[in-house]
Amino acid sequence: METISKIRKWGNSFGVLVPKELIKKENFRLNEEVVVKLEKKKDISKVFGILKTKRTTEDLIKEIREGYDE
Repeated sequence: METISKIRKWGNSFGVLVPKELIKKENFRLNEEVVVKLEKKKDISKVFGILKTKRTTEDLIKEIREGYDE
């Protein structure tokens, strides 16, 4: 189970909210111990625009689509 959440101030601590749908899906109960793995969300917006090519985006999309038609 994986979700994206924001760290928020909760008294003198920090907390992460878990969506109710995930709690129900996994049948978690109040005060039940869980294992939490934290990692920073990857910001892929920095990647856009770094690929340099002589072909247009339209040509690349056509090439991709041709590969799926076979």
